[in-house]
Amino acid sequence: MHRNAYLFLLLTTLLWGGNSVAGKLAVDHVSPMTLVFLRWVLAVLIMLPIGWRTIQTDWPAVRRHWLVLAALGASGFTLFNTIFYTALNYTTAINVSIEQAAMPILIMTANFVFFRLRVNWAQIAGVVLTIAGVILTACHGDPRRLLTLELNFGDALMLVAVVIYSGYSVGLRLKPAMQWQSLMLALSVAALVTSLPFFLWELVAGRVIVPDIRGWTVIAYTAVGASIISQIAYIRGNELIGANRAGLFINLVPIFGTLLSVLIVGESFQVYQAMALALVLGGIGLAEYSGRRTATRAEP
Repeated sequence: MHRNAYLFLLLTTLLWGGNSVAGKLAVDHVSPMTLVFLRWVLAVLIMLPIGWRTIQTDWPAVRRHWLVLAALGASGFTLFNTIFYTALNYTTAINVSIEQAAMPILIMTANFVFFRLRVNWAQIAGVVLTIAGVILTACHGDPRRLLTLELNFGDALMLVAVVIYSGYSVGLRLKPAMQWQSLMLALSVAALVTSLPFFLWELVAGRVIVPDIRGWTVIAYTAVGASIISQIAYIRGNELIGANRAGLFINLVPIFGTLLSVLIVGESFQVYQAMALALVLGGIGLAEYSGRRTATRAEP
């Protein structure tokens, strides 16, 4: 079971890392809110024929739990991405990467507060190692860069985004039992509806950049890879090993994003990137080994 979870979560973080590269490629080719809105338009169009029959079967569950589904779709799919893109207009990628590394800590804290899920010292040590890897990546192997960081409005926005996605991860425990096609379609519709006001604001403000060929390519990737496939995989990974253990994999996102930048954008590969990958994988391995033993002992 846990091997399948690892595959799902590695696929998730690889696709999310690709989303970081896609964000770089989207600059001047499609505006941020237009990108968010159109990715969910396309995602819904893809999911409609896939989930139409199953959602009819699952409609009683959708109707009973529509508020939970709407909150999950709005928070994890729309609000996080909208605030994330906005924050990058005011702060640096270094700050954002470091701030995102707080997600596993918030997820573990929320799970303890609301569901009394405990963690052990090995899991905490694993979290620390993954954060060290993220920081090493963010500062490009030079810790002295941390001394020059300045907090600003963008950092405050990013912290809000981190809290929102951490809440989404924990909130997945509350999702109703239904087929994955129905769940993904319902969440995608919620994301589409809640992304519309942001697109309309960008339109009224005159900030829309109509996508060109590269823009549509980025939209297609974010809709299929970073939205549908990755979210299905992340939800499934959460189901198999829980939000505490699954959340730790999020710290692979900046690592994969950096490595994909080497492959796609042509950036040079550095020794610190290999060290950061080793730290993050080592931290996940330590925390996951301990978490799996704890879960095994807890089984009746």
